[in-house]
Amino acid sequence: MTHIIVGPSLAVSSQIEPQRVEAYAQSGFKSIICNMPDGEIDSSQPSFDQIATAASAVGIEAAYLPIPSWKADPTEAAAFWHLLDSLPKPIVAFCGSGNRSAVLWSMSQTRA
Repeated sequence: MTHIIVGPSLAVSSQIEPQRVEAYAQSGFKSIICNMPDGEIDSSQPSFDQIATAASAVGIEAAYLPIPSWKADPTEAAAFWHLLDSLPKPIVAFCGSGNRSAVLWSMSQTRA
């Protein structure tokens, strides 16, 4: 389980595998945000539904905000901010490398 803390209640990570979701729960995470579209890499990539099922089994909320690689815009940043504001904390957001989720977080911080 590798993640980087970017804010007081948010960490970002590369692709999360369904079998690793329990480790996030044991570490105290309450929510997962998936910023990676299903099938972005290939057919072996776990789907959001697989992640959400694993999360539900261990009491973690899961939200799907798929953003194509390097396409984050202000509308998507606002949607990310809304998820950060409404989901139980702490939250881990993930995408292919973690960069997209970190960019969304950075863009969302311009909201007052």
